[in-house]
Amino acid sequence: MTDNHSNHTAEDMTVDKLLGDSTLAFIGSGTMAEAMIKALVKVGNLNPDRIVASGPRAARGEELRARYTIRVTTDNTTAAKEADVLVLAVKPQVMPTVLAELCHQVRPSALVFSIVAGIPIATICDGLDHAAVVRSMPNTPAQIAEGMTVWTAAPAVTEVQRAQAQTILRTMGQEMYVGQEDALDMATAVSGTGPTFVFLLMEAMVDAAVHLGFSRRQARLLILQTVLGSAKFAQQSELHLAQLRNQVTSPGGTSAEAVYQLEKGGLRTILSKAIWAAYKKSRLLGERAQQPANGPLQIGENEN
Repeated sequence: MTDNHSNHTAEDMTVDKLLGDSTLAFIGSGTMAEAMIKALVKVGNLNPDRIVASGPRAARGEELRARYTIRVTTDNTTAAKEADVLVLAVKPQVMPTVLAELCHQVRPSALVFSIVAGIPIATICDGLDHAAVVRSMPNTPAQIAEGMTVWTAAPAVTEVQRAQAQTILRTMGQEMYVGQEDALDMATAVSGTGPTFVFLLMEAMVDAAVHLGFSRRQARLLILQTVLGSAKFAQQSELHLAQLRNQVTSPGGTSAEAVYQLEKGGLRTILSKAIWAAYKKSRLLGERAQQPANGPLQIGENEN
């Protein structure tokens, strides 16, 4: 697997240089679509007039228009026809319907950019009859420009379009290009679903701190800063994570006792099983999306 990753810089944030007069259309106006729109406008300084978002609820569109002064519509076809970059940001279970609706409605020169979990590039290319497709998996922290996005591109995507995709993703945080598309399902399970594991861990730690006697406000502050500081410390260190843990695990001390209980409870095994389950689910979403639509799909999943 070949990959590279980078963080955003002030110079990278001028997306106008690569996007020119391009129009970006979002099919789907949910949380992750808004994260991208917010990053492009607030971080990338992209003119909001060049962004149009399409979604089924007019009220949601008006929310986005009021927040970012972008253009909105409830007609996917109208949005797609004017797009130089078309971002697919719908839930996996509605993707077959969206692809059928937009087939032959995309400009031949357009870049199609998918953030839909589990849907392979081949499915998107076939469904739209369009070859230039980038598939990516962002995560929730993209909403504050601290996201981690893994992405790949179809062979027909030009170098200019790859650069455009990379620039767009850098407005949301860090990005990593991978050569094999299978890595997207792995990323869905690790970085895409990963914030869920971190939030659950923090929730459990806060509850434990309250049980000890801290107020919930105090416990929340203690845990959030502890997790944030630990992540930043690890990011800046060249040491293996196990070495960092050993540095704060004195023989016979409190950390050693706590780690013993965590290992006894099977923390590593449970986390491994959880990530594997998320990976299998991501693959299943893609398989179901490729099946003929003979009836309503019974998938109760969101984007991640």
